[in-house]
Amino acid sequence: MGGYGALVKISPHDKVLIDGRLVDIGEEISRTFSEGDRLVATPSSGLLRIPQAEAEVVKSCIDEALISFGALSGVDDEQISQFYAAFARRLLDVDIFNQIRVVNDKDVATADALGRSTTRLLLSDSMKQDMIEALGLWGSMPTSDSPVDEVVHDGWTIESHSAPLGVIGFVFEGRPNVFADATGVLRSRNVCVFRIGSDAFQTAEAIMRLCVIPSLEESGLPTGCVVLLPSKTHACAWALFSDRRLSLAVARGSGSSVALLGEIAQQHGIPASLHGTGGAWMVVSETEDLERLSRVVQFSLDRKVCNTLNTVVITRDALSNSLQAIIDGVCEAARHRKAHAVLHVDEQAFDALNSCNVPSICATQMIEHECIGTEWEWENDPEVSIVVADDLVSAVAMYNRYSPSFVLSVMSDDADELEEAWRTSNSPFFGDGMTRWVDGQYALHKPELGLSNWQNGRTFSRGGILSGDSIFTIRYRVRQTDSMIKR
Repeated sequence: MGGYGALVKISPHDKVLIDGRLVDIGEEISRTFSEGDRLVATPSSGLLRIPQAEAEVVKSCIDEALISFGALSGVDDEQISQFYAAFARRLLDVDIFNQIRVVNDKDVATADALGRSTTRLLLSDSMKQDMIEALGLWGSMPTSDSPVDEVVHDGWTIESHSAPLGVIGFVFEGRPNVFADATGVLRSRNVCVFRIGSDAFQTAEAIMRLCVIPSLEESGLPTGCVVLLPSKTHACAWALFSDRRLSLAVARGSGSSVALLGEIAQQHGIPASLHGTGGAWMVVSETEDLERLSRVVQFSLDRKVCNTLNTVVITRDALSNSLQAIIDGVCEAARHRKAHAVLHVDEQAFDALNSCNVPSICATQMIEHECIGTEWEWENDPEVSIVVADDLVSAVAMYNRYSPSFVLSVMSDDADELEEAWRTSNSPFFGDGMTRWVDGQYALHKPELGLSNWQNGRTFSRGGILSGDSIFTIRYRVRQTDSMIKR
């Protein structure tokens, strides 16, 4: 279900077909629906109402972006590089950044008063530096019009050229540094329209006004290349991801809201890059270097983001030797944050704790295996699940069954075990050390536009790290030298 204004009067008991089920429209929608509003039906959340005003705001923004997309074909590469340099220079300007920080402080205070997490909202000096580094990477990224492939026939040649995809729609969580990510699409001559979470909205407007728009104007790029939706509503995000003129929909964050946005995009025929549930897993088999194991655990828990260590599965043979090192790593991460730690343990791990030194800063809670896929959304106190499996094969099977198919680290001295886990695990990000390496800028020297796990299936023809240079389509060009060629 989806078009504008076909319904003028509706009643609570009118029904729509959603995923094979007849569902009542309901009291709220029947009461608030007005002519020109739009209804979107989703399997997980039922009917969603998009007010006409929100839909028209999104339509206007995408109209502007499409015009700018066409104009980008007449812009040279140096102008795009100049934009990134100008953006970085404005972030480095003390007066400009202080103006942004004043607005950000207000956003943080408001979010804090509402009891929301502010860990990712605070525009710190380190976040600013990460943005500047990302802009530098985008600015220095080489571009080429050379064919990516070529097939030579008698008398003619066909070339494959990468080409920009179009308008990229982003829905970001409340992190101010997403601007450096979003503007990365310009490097491959795409344009973007994005919505940012309400907690960071004022900060986002300040960055647009003081940095992005002046930098676009200075470098001679159309200002519609980067568009921030002037709305905080969820309906605005729904309208964005249901506009079929989008070439790609990218939802950052995790949980049910990302899944819902993915449903909306996909049912409107829009390719989507979705994160899904976060939380990294580690399988610990027999290993002698317990100091390394402890450090790997500690450095996987430096702060809570999607690739933070969430679940540890220990093989039975490794339990007595390795559990203490794992606890030490978790507790050291907590001490570094001047915090406490929380361990969610199954019955076997709980019994083994009797033989370990568990510091007072560490609390333990029991957990059933059916719950070990839960992502612990901790603010300051590191939180980890620890469970026991019979052997490595069982541990990997546990990962495949309960995890969000995201990050897997395997700690083992047995090379054959590592290869077995690599071969049999449903993991797009696999390693043998800390889990926090899963980041485009850190790992690939390419600023990251989004991560995709395999929770809802494997991604088509690309890795799970979405970067600006991976958003493209292919054009074919033929050069014919023999006029006698015919079919």
